[in-house]
Amino acid sequence: MTPDPTTTTETVTADAAPRLDRKLEALLMVADEPQSLALLATAVACPVAEVRVSVARLVADFDGVPPSDAAQPATVRRGFELREVAGGWRIYVRAEHDDLLSDFVLTQNPSKLSQAALETLAVIAYKQPISRGSVASIRAVNVDSVVRTLLGRGLITEASTDAETGAINYATTDLLLRQLGINSLDELPLLSPLLSDGANGFEDLR
Repeated sequence: MTPDPTTTTETVTADAAPRLDRKLEALLMVADEPQSLALLATAVACPVAEVRVSVARLVADFDGVPPSDAAQPATVRRGFELREVAGGWRIYVRAEHDDLLSDFVLTQNPSKLSQAALETLAVIAYKQPISRGSVASIRAVNVDSVVRTLLGRGLITEASTDAETGAINYATTDLLLRQLGINSLDELPLLSPLLSDGANGFEDLR
């Protein structure tokens, strides 16, 4: 029996929207910086207009807003939200859970940092404010997960956003000063005695 082409097209269209939503949700879950609609559209190979509508659905879904389609099940308000920042979209933990997460990170997570985390933290401390891409360039490795770890530990923070690229610049926090037992970053040891030729991105530090 030949399927009704109209029914088939409607089914494909109805199924495409949820699939697009899940694809974008997966991308945004691992994004460390706000993602523009154009960038998201390129990643999922869909028109920007469709991605814009999908992002709006995700925002409503995460916020627990009842869907306009009565046939769709109601959602609950998540502990995270999809927020537009610096011309892009990124998933953030809701502000009301900040105290809970701070307590969890400081009391439940292991306090010892890996060698990779320590090296990344050192780069940020000496070169701040600095973007994740610049840190990766200096270390010559991907630092996405390490930056997330340092953010989670409260040792670094998002200091500013580059107006042209939308890249987030990171800086250290007062918690790092307390952990190191110093009053300011001026008390960090000079790097010049430790570097033979000032290479690897630290040539401008005395």
